[in-house]
Amino acid sequence: MKLTIVGCSGSFPGPQSPASCYLVTAEEGGRTWRILLDLGNGSLGALQRYMDLRDIDAVLLTHLHPDHCMDLCGLHVAVHWDPNGWNHPRIPVWGPEGTADRMATAYGLALHPGMHEDFEFQSWNPRESVTLGPFTITPYPVLHPVEEAYALRVEVEDPSAPGGRRILTYSGDTDACDGLVEAAADSTVFLCEAAFHEGRDDAIRGVHLTGKRAGEVAAAASSKRLLLTHLPVWNDASRAVEEARSSYSGDLAVAVAGVSYVI
Repeated sequence: MKLTIVGCSGSFPGPQSPASCYLVTAEEGGRTWRILLDLGNGSLGALQRYMDLRDIDAVLLTHLHPDHCMDLCGLHVAVHWDPNGWNHPRIPVWGPEGTADRMATAYGLALHPGMHEDFEFQSWNPRESVTLGPFTITPYPVLHPVEEAYALRVEVEDPSAPGGRRILTYSGDTDACDGLVEAAADSTVFLCEAAFHEGRDDAIRGVHLTGKRAGEVAAAASSKRLLLTHLPVWNDASRAVEEARSSYSGDLAVAVAGVSYVI
């Protein structure tokens, strides 16, 4: 399994990165499967550096804030208005229950047909796994001020790995909570947001993690590697790492747009 950081800027695109979008690939059946974890604003352009849009096997949305989903509107245009014809099946889109209506409203479309002609919308059921090619994806409810927010646990079988599988957990947006620890349990890589700083944002709870709290979750979950992400442009990456190191002793780094990691 390979993780490519398409976009990792927190809350809005920055000068070095689009907002949240992560390309995950794995081999099965003689071909490469490609899924996207979130498709935040600014990410669709950068995504085309790494793949043909026709090769998207699914888009998996953690929640419906624009920095995690809004470029689905651009993908709709790419599918619906290609002058050469899209000539591919509808793209599966998994997300919160209101995803189809939210995207139609964002683009000014009637709810019916909305974007249903281009996307096959499916709603997450908490802790109910979905299988896509080699991937098993399980959504876990997490703590963020929207109706539905999920962390996503992505598993791929690998006989050479401990327990016979590789595990990538993506936090989405969340503060510390039991669901996040559950999602990240024994993960090979824990891709975890750290949008807040200790001392600066202490009065705000139930929204985002600090590096320290991300480290605490990673330690509680026995994650083998912590990869901090979703840092806004005003955050100091070195400070986020120092905070995380105070609570987590494992392998630690900050996600960088354009970098790929083998899991």
